[in-house]
Amino acid sequence: MVYLPTALFALGEGAVIPLIPVLAVSMGADVASAALVASALVIGQLCGNLPAGWAVGRIGERFTMVIAGLIAIGAAVGMVLAPTLGVLAGSVFLLGICAAAFGLARHAFMTTRVPAAFRARSLSLLGGSFRLGIFVGPFVAAGLLQLFGSESAAIWFFLGCLIAMVVLVSFGPDPETKFAPVSAIHRADAVVDSGEAVSGSIPTIERAGIFQTMWRQRAVLGRLGLAAASLSAIRSARQVVLPLWGLSLGMDATSIALVVGVSGAIDFALFYASGQVMDRFGRLWAAMPAMLLMGAGFIALSFTHDVEGAVVWFGIFAGVLGLGNGLSSGILLTLGADAAPQRDPAAFLGSWRTLTDAGGAVAPLLVSAITAAAALPFAAAAMGVIGLAGAAGFLRWIPRFADQKRSADDSPEEASE
Repeated sequence: MVYLPTALFALGEGAVIPLIPVLAVSMGADVASAALVASALVIGQLCGNLPAGWAVGRIGERFTMVIAGLIAIGAAVGMVLAPTLGVLAGSVFLLGICAAAFGLARHAFMTTRVPAAFRARSLSLLGGSFRLGIFVGPFVAAGLLQLFGSESAAIWFFLGCLIAMVVLVSFGPDPETKFAPVSAIHRADAVVDSGEAVSGSIPTIERAGIFQTMWRQRAVLGRLGLAAASLSAIRSARQVVLPLWGLSLGMDATSIALVVGVSGAIDFALFYASGQVMDRFGRLWAAMPAMLLMGAGFIALSFTHDVEGAVVWFGIFAGVLGLGNGLSSGILLTLGADAAPQRDPAAFLGSWRTLTDAGGAVAPLLVSAITAAAALPFAAAAMGVIGLAGAAGFLRWIPRFADQKRSADDSPEEASE
């Protein structure tokens, strides 16, 4: 009940995402317009984080997930029946908002219910559930295209995943009633476990609004949050730079897909190892190797475009970037959970996810602008510099904002003093 809804949502979304530009082109869009329609998903997710934080704080994780699922069903139907590009873009934008609400609801649940001692492993599994869907979804879409010959088949598959997810969340056992908030478990006057279901509500406290929370938490958002945004940026840049690099080398689509697929497989294989490292040795021991590998990988890649064996070097550094990204699995979720107010994290997590999603949204635009102004190797080098700057930010701010707070969570009596 914790991970399966996320896997279902991500599986359907992963099947649809690669086909959004194809749907736009089939409706008469040019390449630029198709890219704009596809970007509506990221923009919707970026815009949806703050309202999602408000919704989770007011109506709870379960109802937020159900409502987001129902709205996503409407968005998917809109994609199937869209008569114009505007309706298609609006449906994709709405889907992005629903994805933000769904992701934040589960993130908030894990933040309040999972003890800090194994928080990173649990959130790495959550990230791995999402990555599994995104990794497998395109293969499902390819099979459906081969079987039915229509892009709408993947959207109907997404609808099936959404319906199954809504039914599961609505009628399955509610994890919120099975697990007490960690803050309640740690209270000195906590009631001895009687074996009965625990109320899923977070203890009544004064709930700060979204913007009030942003102001109160401006130090962590402006420092650790910006470092996290840099990680999100180079992750997003990886998805853009690698296909463009293959095209610039004259590789065919199959070869590019193979290289990107191998990089993605390395990434996916390491998602749980990242959680183990973070829980056993600290958050910095996952963040630093990941940022250094990806930052140095981008910079090194930028020097290989015109050398002999450029295709081989492309494959090697695509693997390095996949390794770095895999080692960072769950780190953004974990750092957000570490830094969030334990009893009422939703408003903070909405701000945190908005900041990190903004980094991911800006990176492709930056790659495009630098490539247009100079060349693709300069764009790759710029992403590498951002990665190394982010590594410096993590080195400076993780011990202050994450590891120290995590130690306080593990020792609530000392924290209360």
